[in-house]
Amino acid sequence: MMSKLTDCVYHKPVMVKEVLSFVTERKRNVVVDCTLGDGGHSWAILANSPDTFVFGIDVDDEAVTVADNRLGSMFRGRFKATKWDYRELPRHLARFAVPRVGAILLDLGVSSRQLDQAHRGFSYWAEAPLDMRMNPAGARTARDILAESDEEEIETILREYGEERFARRIARAIVERRAEREITTTIELVEVVKGAIPARARHGTIHPARKTFQALRIAANDELSRLAGALRECFGLLESEGVLLVITYHSLEDRIAKRVFKEIQAGGLGTVRTRKVIRPSEGEVAGNPRSRSAKLRVIQS
Repeated sequence: MMSKLTDCVYHKPVMVKEVLSFVTERKRNVVVDCTLGDGGHSWAILANSPDTFVFGIDVDDEAVTVADNRLGSMFRGRFKATKWDYRELPRHLARFAVPRVGAILLDLGVSSRQLDQAHRGFSYWAEAPLDMRMNPAGARTARDILAESDEEEIETILREYGEERFARRIARAIVERRAEREITTTIELVEVVKGAIPARARHGTIHPARKTFQALRIAANDELSRLAGALRECFGLLESEGVLLVITYHSLEDRIAKRVFKEIQAGGLGTVRTRKVIRPSEGEVAGNPRSRSAKLRVIQS
């Protein structure tokens, strides 16, 4: 299976030129790619900054394997791929006796590989088990959340993490459906969502289950509860004039990054380099529609 994975098309990283403009503006001895994926950003950094060593980490086993196969031999001695959670980055760097780094990148989106592999359960287009774990060894799946949470908890997840305006109706429909039989697949969940919302909301430009799937993915992977703390810890690992770059894909993540960066700057510890958030160019969006919602924020120590 892994050999097939390494042969397929790699995930196209977002805003590579913009990321490089900050990472390569001065010499960076060590860079950490906290959300390695297929290694697209790491590849660009290594190819354009010949004196830089990159630590690539990801909680997804397949991502680590694919990136290591792709970059390990090409950039021998300058790249290290490891399965790790960026929320534990200080412990990871301590293992290698690295006290400070020149740049840290977090790309908080789901990779094309995860979306396109139906068995992972991230996509509302394909029949698959309701999994949605970025870390396959994670304890709780989306199916578990729907089976174990009460109606109020499900509504809160959909409203807060998905910003779903029909959260109450969908939560009620989920509870009613599971009283008859458990919701176990992506398509079953899509059917429940479609049946719960008004007819006019089923035929818009956005898939009617998109926000529900986003909310469950965030909940299953605990993506937001520790994000603010992780950003502060990452910033604390930067050397003088080091940069922390964060790419977000929905308003909840972006608001957290914006708030944390403002607080760091207000405390006199860093300087926000992106007074106005950076978005992909029209050309990039045309060539990579999945980049449409991406936003880049940068802070310098």
